[in-house]
Amino acid sequence: MDTLLFLGNMGTGEIIIIAIVVLLLFGGRKIPELMKGLGKGIKNFKEGVKGIEDDIEGTNDTTKKD
Repeated sequence: MDTLLFLGNMGTGEIIIIAIVVLLLFGGRKIPELMKGLGKGIKNFKEGVKGIEDDIEGTNDTTKKD
């Protein structure tokens, strides 16, 4: 159960190397902006999923009342 979805068996060393490469590519100033954008994207996705779930539940409620 220690495997990540598509990454296979990754240890701490590999994750640290990836973090260093990302830091070198984007720089220390750009990473917070990237994470902020990622957070907003995840928030919008969750809101969309919740909206769809609410629509489905609303549809189920109207069919049960009939």
